[in-house]
Amino acid sequence: MSSSRNSNPAGRPLYVAVTGGIGCGKTTVLEQFRLLGVPTFIADEVAGNYYRDPAFLQEVRGLFGGKVFRPDGSVDKQAIASIVFADDAMLQRLNALVHPRVWRDFVAFAEQHAKAPYVIFESAIVYEYAFDKKVDKVVCVYLDKEERMRRLELRDHATRAQLEARMANQLSAEEKMMRADYVILNYEGNPRARQVQHVHTSLLHLV
Repeated sequence: MSSSRNSNPAGRPLYVAVTGGIGCGKTTVLEQFRLLGVPTFIADEVAGNYYRDPAFLQEVRGLFGGKVFRPDGSVDKQAIASIVFADDAMLQRLNALVHPRVWRDFVAFAEQHAKAPYVIFESAIVYEYAFDKKVDKVVCVYLDKEERMRRLELRDHATRAQLEARMANQLSAEEKMMRADYVILNYEGNPRARQVQHVHTSLLHLV
């Protein structure tokens, strides 16, 4: 579990990570937190914007060469994905480019919402890249593997082998659930809003 704190550190809200395996439905859970007025930072969305930054693109070219660029100079993210999901060393090098930037941007985001009781940092790889050591609490959104596979096959039109390869780069959903401070069970018919409200109330008591 992440370190426990009973009040806001001076000058900033509590940092709360929301994580879970791919396909677990983190987006729907985040929508519930937003309805409660909680500022939310989605790491993947922010990282996607980096691919429009010329300085970042130069670093990507240095890492992968020209083979991941289209004729118009834009990045073919599918080409990058096909490389990094088959080569752990390249995945680690790409993450070394992306994740320090993501964290700096999150800290800046939190500073913009300094009066909020807490802010959310959403990422599927909170534990894999030690973001849990930087936040105050972690919320895990849980859904079993078979249900996630079913959803992802419909959503991404991906094969089971492709999904297995993506999941292999993450901790199991069960391990994330065991390590988290809070768990939201995101099955259809489960009272998602009630679970989010419970977590929200608990976090407010820490401030």
